[in-house]
Amino acid sequence: MSASKPPRILLLGADGQVGWELRRALLPLGTVLPYTRAQADLSDLAGLKALLEREQPQILVNAAAYTAVDKAETEMESAQRINAEAPQVLADYAAAHGAWLVHYSTDYVFDGRKAAPYTETDTPNPQSAYGRSKLAGEQTIAASGCRHFLLRTSWVYAARGGNFAKTMLKLAAERDSLRVIADQFGAPTSAELIADVTALALHRVLFDPARSDRLSGLYHLTASGSTSWHGYAQAVLQQAAARGLPLRCSAAQVQAIGTQDYPLPAPRPANSRLDCAKLQSTFDLVLPPWPTQVHRLIDELPQ
Repeated sequence: MSASKPPRILLLGADGQVGWELRRALLPLGTVLPYTRAQADLSDLAGLKALLEREQPQILVNAAAYTAVDKAETEMESAQRINAEAPQVLADYAAAHGAWLVHYSTDYVFDGRKAAPYTETDTPNPQSAYGRSKLAGEQTIAASGCRHFLLRTSWVYAARGGNFAKTMLKLAAERDSLRVIADQFGAPTSAELIADVTALALHRVLFDPARSDRLSGLYHLTASGSTSWHGYAQAVLQQAAARGLPLRCSAAQVQAIGTQDYPLPAPRPANSRLDCAKLQSTFDLVLPPWPTQVHRLIDELPQ
């Protein structure tokens, strides 16, 4: 790839939270070929191969995934196909054609028992079918030999689509109090931040080819700092109240509960904190504190 000939960038999952932001962030880098989930079904491996051969991209950005964490416990085959087998198809194409592959993974590859934030060298130990499928996807990409960015993130949200922050706002407008888990910790991370960092990393490999192969690998990408789901909910409602959004439940009326008080089919990591020092030092960037973009989310929502 050369800076004189803009690359063809295939974007999968273009209608998702991260994919929607990537449609904007990737535009300065080349010709973006956005495919929604309906247009490119990752469970159709033969169709995916045909799409790659037809479009012949120099960069593949996979923002599509099976993300129904609890349903994955009973739909393991579907989760494995979309989160592991489809990335294998993408990685094989990238390896054969000298393309770059960007793929997003998750804190669920860890068991959440570590006291400190997880680094890229920590051994994964997923506790759910979803986490196992995402780890398998990571492993197939790494083993393929293709040039890649594997970006693990957590607690993703955006103004578009469904997510925890918007659910809290909806419930707080309907109820007098909320009960939210206070013993799971992570960093709420905006789709906007993920997309912008992705574009920055790709810009670096496109316009600094001498370093590009050394940049290939696994990175953790979240906003800085951490909180619990309970603290996250309170921050969302505090900002919403300050903006004048109509709420029945205030931040003070959000009750802290334990994981055992809200049982779900798939276990969640108690510690979802990811150490992003490698990403920040490699790409010379600063990841903003998580509250800054949560506030931006609230400001972007219609009254």
